[in-house]
Amino acid sequence: MKRDEIERLRETVGCQVVLERAGFALDLKESTRRALKYRRGAEIIIVTHAGRGWFDPLSDDKGDVFGLVTLLEGCDFVEGCARVAALCGLQPSEPVWQRDDCGQRDSASVAEDWTRRRSPWPGSASWRYLRFQRFIPATVIRTAIAQNLLREGPYGSMWAAHTDDEGTVSGWEGRGTEWRGFATGGSKILFRLGTGLATRLCVTEAAIDAMSLAAIEGMREGTLYLSTGGGWALATVSALRWLCETPDVQLVAATDANVQGDAFADRLRGVAEDVGCSWFRLRPSAEDWNEVLKQRQREKEEAGKGRRAASASAASREAAPGNAGP
Repeated sequence: MKRDEIERLRETVGCQVVLERAGFALDLKESTRRALKYRRGAEIIIVTHAGRGWFDPLSDDKGDVFGLVTLLEGCDFVEGCARVAALCGLQPSEPVWQRDDCGQRDSASVAEDWTRRRSPWPGSASWRYLRFQRFIPATVIRTAIAQNLLREGPYGSMWAAHTDDEGTVSGWEGRGTEWRGFATGGSKILFRLGTGLATRLCVTEAAIDAMSLAAIEGMREGTLYLSTGGGWALATVSALRWLCETPDVQLVAATDANVQGDAFADRLRGVAEDVGCSWFRLRPSAEDWNEVLKQRQREKEEAGKGRRAASASAASREAAPGNAGP
Protein backbone atom coordinates (compact mmCIF):
# COMPACT_ATOMS: atom_id res chain seq x y z
CA MET A 1 0.00 0.00 0.00
CA LYS A 2 1.39 3.41 -1.02
CA ARG A 3 2.16 6.13 1.53
CA ASP A 4 -0.56 8.45 0.22
CA GLU A 5 -3.11 5.63 0.52
CA ILE A 6 -2.05 5.02 4.13
CA GLU A 7 -2.39 8.73 4.92
CA ARG A 8 -5.83 8.80 3.32
CA LEU A 9 -6.96 5.87 5.46
CA ARG A 10 -5.52 7.52 8.57
CA GLU A 11 -7.67 10.57 7.87
CA THR A 12 -10.75 8.58 6.84
CA VAL A 13 -11.12 5.80 9.44
CA GLY A 14 -11.54 6.93 13.03
CA CYS A 15 -10.41 4.94 16.04
CA GLN A 16 -14.03 4.89 17.28
CA VAL A 17 -15.03 2.58 14.41
CA VAL A 18 -12.23 0.14 15.24
CA LEU A 19 -13.20 0.08 18.91
CA GLU A 20 -16.92 -0.42 18.26
CA ARG A 21 -16.20 -3.26 15.86
CA ALA A 22 -14.03 -4.84 18.56
CA GLY A 23 -16.84 -4.74 21.13
CA PHE A 24 -15.89 -1.58 23.03
CA ALA A 25 -18.66 0.73 24.25
CA LEU A 26 -18.51 4.48 24.74
CA ASP A 27 -18.61 5.59 28.37
CA LEU A 28 -20.43 8.86 27.79
CA LYS A 29 -20.36 9.99 31.42
CA GLU A 30 -16.57 9.73 31.53
CA SER A 31 -16.00 11.27 28.09
CA THR A 32 -15.48 14.81 26.86
CA ARG A 33 -15.50 16.33 23.39
CA ARG A 34 -11.73 15.90 23.11
CA ALA A 35 -11.33 12.61 24.95
CA LEU A 36 -13.76 9.73 24.37
CA LYS A 37 -13.47 6.86 26.85
CA TYR A 38 -14.26 3.40 25.51
CA ARG A 39 -14.61 0.30 27.69
CA ARG A 40 -14.60 -3.45 27.06
CA GLY A 41 -14.80 -5.16 30.41
CA ALA A 42 -11.76 -3.97 32.36
CA GLU A 43 -10.05 -2.61 29.22
CA ILE A 44 -10.07 1.14 28.60
CA ILE A 45 -9.04 3.10 25.50
CA ILE A 46 -9.16 6.90 25.27
CA VAL A 47 -9.72 8.33 21.77
CA THR A 48 -8.21 11.76 21.07
CA HIS A 49 -7.49 14.16 18.19
CA ALA A 50 -11.00 13.85 16.72
CA GLY A 51 -10.66 10.09 16.35
CA ARG A 52 -7.15 10.08 14.85
CA GLY A 53 -5.29 9.13 18.03
CA TRP A 54 -5.68 6.97 21.12
CA PHE A 55 -3.94 5.87 24.31
CA ASP A 56 -4.35 3.25 27.02
CA PRO A 57 -4.47 4.98 30.44
CA LEU A 58 -3.43 1.72 32.14
CA SER A 59 -0.24 1.27 30.08
CA ASP A 60 2.13 3.16 27.79
CA ASP A 61 0.32 2.01 24.61
CA LYS A 62 -0.77 4.78 22.23
CA GLY A 63 -0.78 5.61 18.54
CA ASP A 64 -2.97 6.01 15.46
CA VAL A 65 -5.69 3.83 13.94
CA PHE A 66 -3.16 1.38 12.48
CA GLY A 67 -1.49 0.91 15.86
CA LEU A 68 -4.90 0.33 17.43
CA VAL A 69 -5.82 -2.40 14.94
CA THR A 70 -2.49 -4.19 15.33
CA LEU A 71 -2.85 -4.04 19.13
CA LEU A 72 -6.43 -5.32 19.28
CA GLU A 73 -6.19 -7.93 16.55
CA GLY A 74 -2.60 -9.09 17.05
CA CYS A 75 -1.58 -8.58 13.41
CA ASP A 76 1.37 -6.89 11.72
CA PHE A 77 1.30 -3.46 10.06
CA VAL A 78 0.65 -4.79 6.55
CA GLU A 79 -2.35 -6.83 7.69
CA GLY A 80 -3.45 -3.88 9.85
CA CYS A 81 -3.55 -1.65 6.76
CA ALA A 82 -5.81 -4.14 5.00
CA ARG A 83 -8.15 -4.35 7.97
CA VAL A 84 -8.35 -0.56 8.30
CA ALA A 85 -9.10 -0.31 4.58
CA ALA A 86 -12.00 -2.74 5.08
CA LEU A 87 -13.52 -0.31 7.59
CA CYS A 88 -13.40 2.65 5.22
CA GLY A 89 -16.87 4.22 4.97
CA LEU A 90 -18.20 3.03 8.33
CA GLN A 91 -19.46 5.66 10.73
CA PRO A 92 -19.09 5.43 14.52
CA SER A 93 -22.04 5.85 16.85
CA GLU A 94 -22.00 9.54 17.67
CA PRO A 95 -22.00 10.90 21.25
CA VAL A 96 -25.09 12.93 22.06
CA TRP A 97 -23.23 16.25 22.24
CA GLN A 98 -22.25 15.97 18.58
CA ARG A 99 -25.82 15.95 17.34
CA ASP A 100 -25.96 19.72 17.22
CA ASP A 101 -22.59 20.11 15.44
CA CYS A 102 -22.75 21.84 12.08
CA GLY A 103 -21.44 18.71 10.34
CA GLN A 104 -24.47 16.69 11.40
CA ARG A 105 -27.63 16.58 9.34
CA ASP A 106 -31.01 16.91 10.98
CA SER A 107 -33.42 14.00 11.19
CA ALA A 108 -35.80 15.62 8.69
CA SER A 109 -33.20 15.63 5.90
CA VAL A 110 -32.29 11.99 6.64
CA ALA A 111 -35.97 11.01 6.43
CA GLU A 112 -36.32 12.97 3.17
CA ASP A 113 -33.42 11.09 1.60
CA TRP A 114 -35.12 7.84 2.60
CA THR A 115 -38.46 8.91 1.14
CA ARG A 116 -36.91 9.87 -2.21
CA ARG A 117 -35.58 6.34 -2.76
CA ARG A 118 -37.76 3.58 -4.26
CA SER A 119 -38.60 0.36 -2.48
CA PRO A 120 -37.06 -2.76 -4.06
CA TRP A 121 -39.16 -4.73 -6.55
CA PRO A 122 -38.66 -8.16 -8.16
CA GLY A 123 -35.76 -7.81 -10.58
CA SER A 124 -34.38 -4.58 -9.11
CA ALA A 125 -30.72 -4.38 -8.08
CA SER A 126 -31.47 -4.48 -4.35
CA TRP A 127 -33.92 -7.33 -4.78
CA ARG A 128 -31.35 -9.39 -6.73
CA TYR A 129 -28.68 -8.65 -4.14
CA LEU A 130 -30.88 -9.77 -1.25
CA ARG A 131 -32.46 -12.71 -3.05
CA PHE A 132 -29.57 -14.24 -4.98
CA GLN A 133 -26.42 -13.11 -3.16
CA ARG A 134 -27.75 -13.17 0.40
CA PHE A 135 -30.41 -15.87 -0.21
CA ILE A 136 -33.13 -13.95 1.68
CA PRO A 137 -36.50 -15.52 0.71
CA ALA A 138 -38.93 -13.39 -1.27
CA THR A 139 -41.52 -13.65 1.53
CA VAL A 140 -39.14 -12.02 4.02
CA ILE A 141 -38.12 -9.32 1.53
CA ARG A 142 -41.78 -8.52 0.85
CA THR A 143 -42.51 -8.34 4.58
CA ALA A 144 -39.65 -5.89 5.08
CA ILE A 145 -40.86 -3.78 2.16
CA ALA A 146 -44.43 -3.78 3.53
CA GLN A 147 -43.03 -2.48 6.83
CA ASN A 148 -41.15 0.32 5.00
CA LEU A 149 -37.75 -1.08 5.96
CA LEU A 150 -35.98 -1.39 2.59
CA ARG A 151 -34.88 1.00 -0.15
CA GLU A 152 -32.87 0.82 -3.35
CA GLY A 153 -29.41 2.18 -2.57
CA PRO A 154 -26.78 3.39 -5.06
CA TYR A 155 -24.55 1.02 -7.07
CA GLY A 156 -26.77 -2.01 -6.52
CA SER A 157 -26.78 -1.73 -2.72
CA MET A 158 -29.75 -1.91 -0.39
CA TRP A 159 -30.73 0.35 2.49
CA ALA A 160 -32.24 -1.13 5.67
CA ALA A 161 -33.95 1.42 7.91
CA HIS A 162 -33.22 2.15 11.56
CA THR A 163 -36.19 3.72 13.32
CA ASP A 164 -37.00 5.28 16.65
CA ASP A 165 -39.80 4.19 18.99
CA GLU A 166 -42.34 6.15 16.94
CA GLY A 167 -41.31 4.57 13.65
CA THR A 168 -39.42 7.58 12.26
CA VAL A 169 -36.44 6.67 10.07
CA SER A 170 -33.24 7.80 11.79
CA GLY A 171 -30.74 6.30 9.34
CA TRP A 172 -30.04 3.11 7.45
CA GLU A 173 -27.56 0.30 7.09
CA GLY A 174 -26.19 0.19 3.56
CA ARG A 175 -25.01 -3.13 2.15
CA GLY A 176 -23.83 -4.12 -1.30
CA THR A 177 -21.58 -6.58 -3.06
CA GLU A 178 -18.40 -4.66 -2.22
CA TRP A 179 -19.63 -1.93 0.12
CA ARG A 180 -21.06 -1.44 3.58
CA GLY A 181 -21.68 1.58 5.77
CA PHE A 182 -24.28 3.65 7.60
CA ALA A 183 -26.19 6.74 6.51
CA THR A 184 -24.02 9.85 6.80
CA GLY A 185 -25.52 12.03 9.49
CA GLY A 186 -27.98 9.32 10.51
CA SER A 187 -28.39 7.75 13.94
CA LYS A 188 -28.07 4.08 14.73
CA ILE A 189 -31.05 2.96 16.81
CA LEU A 190 -32.62 -0.33 15.69
CA PHE A 191 -33.66 -2.11 12.51
CA ARG A 192 -37.00 -3.73 13.43
CA LEU A 193 -38.60 -6.53 11.41
CA GLY A 194 -41.71 -8.29 12.63
CA THR A 195 -44.63 -7.73 14.96
CA GLY A 196 -44.77 -4.56 17.02
CA LEU A 197 -46.21 -6.20 20.14
CA ALA A 198 -43.48 -8.81 20.46
CA THR A 199 -42.61 -10.89 23.51
CA ARG A 200 -39.44 -12.28 21.93
CA LEU A 201 -36.73 -9.84 20.84
CA CYS A 202 -33.94 -11.32 18.69
CA VAL A 203 -31.04 -8.88 18.49
CA THR A 204 -28.45 -9.28 15.71
CA GLU A 205 -25.55 -7.09 14.58
CA ALA A 206 -26.74 -6.46 11.01
CA ALA A 207 -30.07 -6.11 9.20
CA ILE A 208 -28.99 -8.87 6.79
CA ASP A 209 -28.61 -11.21 9.79
CA ALA A 210 -31.96 -10.14 11.23
CA MET A 211 -33.68 -10.98 7.93
CA SER A 212 -31.70 -14.23 7.67
CA LEU A 213 -32.76 -15.37 11.15
CA ALA A 214 -36.35 -14.44 10.33
CA ALA A 215 -36.10 -16.65 7.23
CA ILE A 216 -34.61 -19.55 9.20
CA GLU A 217 -37.33 -19.35 11.84
CA GLY A 218 -40.12 -18.71 9.35
CA MET A 219 -40.96 -15.28 10.79
CA ARG A 220 -41.81 -16.77 14.18
CA GLU A 221 -45.00 -15.37 15.68
CA GLY A 222 -44.55 -12.84 18.48
CA THR A 223 -40.93 -12.18 17.50
CA LEU A 224 -39.26 -8.92 16.57
CA TYR A 225 -36.01 -9.32 14.62
CA LEU A 226 -33.67 -6.46 15.45
CA SER A 227 -30.28 -5.15 14.34
CA THR A 228 -28.02 -2.69 16.13
CA GLY A 229 -26.04 -2.08 12.93
CA GLY A 230 -22.88 -3.15 14.74
CA GLY A 231 -23.08 -0.14 17.05
CA TRP A 232 -24.04 0.40 20.66
CA ALA A 233 -25.34 3.95 20.83
CA LEU A 234 -27.22 5.35 23.82
CA ALA A 235 -30.32 5.53 21.62
CA THR A 236 -29.96 1.80 20.90
CA VAL A 237 -29.78 0.94 24.59
CA SER A 238 -32.76 3.19 25.33
CA ALA A 239 -34.84 1.58 22.57
CA LEU A 240 -33.96 -1.93 23.77
CA ARG A 241 -34.86 -1.09 27.36
CA TRP A 242 -38.21 0.33 26.21
CA LEU A 243 -38.98 -2.86 24.23
CA CYS A 244 -37.94 -5.03 27.17
CA GLU A 245 -40.54 -3.40 29.41
CA THR A 246 -43.25 -5.41 27.64
CA PRO A 247 -44.63 -8.01 30.12
CA ASP A 248 -43.13 -11.53 29.83
CA VAL A 249 -40.64 -10.44 27.17
CA GLN A 250 -37.50 -12.45 26.38
CA LEU A 251 -34.35 -10.75 25.08
CA VAL A 252 -32.47 -13.07 22.72
CA ALA A 253 -28.82 -12.29 21.96
CA ALA A 254 -28.59 -13.59 18.38
CA THR A 255 -25.22 -11.96 17.74
CA ASP A 256 -22.33 -13.37 15.71
CA ALA A 257 -20.39 -16.46 16.75
CA ASN A 258 -17.13 -14.64 17.48
CA VAL A 259 -15.47 -12.53 20.18
CA GLN A 260 -17.30 -9.37 19.15
CA GLY A 261 -20.63 -11.21 19.09
CA ASP A 262 -20.00 -12.57 22.58
CA ALA A 263 -19.18 -9.05 23.81
CA PHE A 264 -22.47 -7.77 22.37
CA ALA A 265 -24.29 -10.69 24.00
CA ASP A 266 -22.85 -9.76 27.39
CA ARG A 267 -24.11 -6.20 26.96
CA LEU A 268 -27.56 -7.50 26.07
CA ARG A 269 -27.55 -9.69 29.16
CA GLY A 270 -26.74 -6.57 31.18
CA VAL A 271 -29.75 -4.78 29.69
CA ALA A 272 -31.99 -7.75 30.49
CA GLU A 273 -30.73 -7.91 34.06
CA ASP A 274 -31.26 -4.17 34.54
CA VAL A 275 -34.81 -4.29 33.20
CA GLY A 276 -35.65 -7.63 34.84
CA CYS A 277 -36.62 -9.66 31.76
CA SER A 278 -35.45 -13.12 30.69
CA TRP A 279 -32.37 -13.51 28.51
CA PHE A 280 -31.14 -16.18 26.10
CA ARG A 281 -28.02 -16.58 23.94
CA LEU A 282 -28.87 -17.87 20.46
CA ARG A 283 -25.53 -18.58 18.78
CA PRO A 284 -25.36 -19.25 15.02
CA SER A 285 -23.72 -22.50 13.88
CA ALA A 286 -21.60 -20.46 11.43
CA GLU A 287 -20.00 -17.01 11.73
CA ASP A 288 -23.35 -15.23 11.40
CA TRP A 289 -26.98 -15.96 10.52
CA ASN A 290 -26.63 -15.10 6.85
CA GLU A 291 -23.85 -17.66 6.55
CA VAL A 292 -26.14 -20.22 8.24
CA LEU A 293 -28.86 -19.39 5.70
CA LYS A 294 -26.40 -19.75 2.82
CA GLN A 295 -25.18 -23.10 4.12
CA ARG A 296 -28.75 -24.39 4.34
CA GLN A 297 -29.42 -23.25 0.78
CA ARG A 298 -26.28 -25.01 -0.47
CA GLU A 299 -27.24 -28.20 1.37
CA LYS A 300 -30.73 -27.99 -0.13
CA GLU A 301 -29.30 -27.58 -3.62
CA GLU A 302 -26.90 -30.51 -3.15
CA ALA A 303 -29.75 -32.71 -1.90
CA GLY A 304 -31.81 -31.71 -4.94
CA LYS A 305 -28.96 -32.64 -7.27
CA GLY A 306 -28.67 -36.03 -5.52
CA ARG A 307 -32.40 -36.73 -5.96
CA ARG A 308 -32.30 -35.73 -9.63
CA ALA A 309 -29.27 -37.94 -10.23
CA ALA A 310 -30.97 -40.88 -8.51
CA SER A 311 -34.14 -40.35 -10.54
CA ALA A 312 -32.14 -40.18 -13.80
CA SER A 313 -30.30 -43.39 -12.90
CA ALA A 314 -33.55 -45.20 -12.11
CA ALA A 315 -35.11 -44.01 -15.39
CA SER A 316 -32.05 -45.21 -17.29
CA ARG A 317 -32.29 -48.68 -15.75
CA GLU A 318 -36.00 -48.96 -16.55
CA ALA A 319 -35.35 -48.02 -20.19
CA ALA A 320 -32.49 -50.51 -20.66
CA PRO A 321 -33.31 -53.41 -23.07
CA GLY A 322 -32.35 -56.03 -20.48
CA ASN A 323 -35.11 -54.76 -18.24
CA ALA A 324 -37.76 -54.68 -20.91
CA GLY A 325 -40.86 -56.84 -20.50
CA PRO A 326 -42.09 -59.58 -22.83
